[in-house]
Amino acid sequence: MSQDVPLQRPAFVAPKSMAETFRKAIEAAEAAGTSREDMTLRLTLRDASNIRRDNRIAVSDLSFVGGEMRLLQVKVVTGGVDVSMLDLGA
Repeated sequence: MSQDVPLQRPAFVAPKSMAETFRKAIEAAEAAGTSREDMTLRLTLRDASNIRRDNRIAVSDLSFVGGEMRLLQVKVVTGGVDVSMLDLGA
């Protein structure tokens, strides 16, 4: 005997913000002793574009000064990588 099971749509879950992912990594690296000046965010072109358009990022967390993009006071380099990563420097 079969039972009918009502189909339920899963609740919508917003995708996690890339900035939030990098925030955690930056804070962990800083807690481990690496200064933000030594760090570089190396982003894919797509991730950099998504961060620029992400309305969940506070205006104070993203800056464009002197032709340089910074996220959470960490320099951002766009392109040249297959996967975005946080470079902790030397």
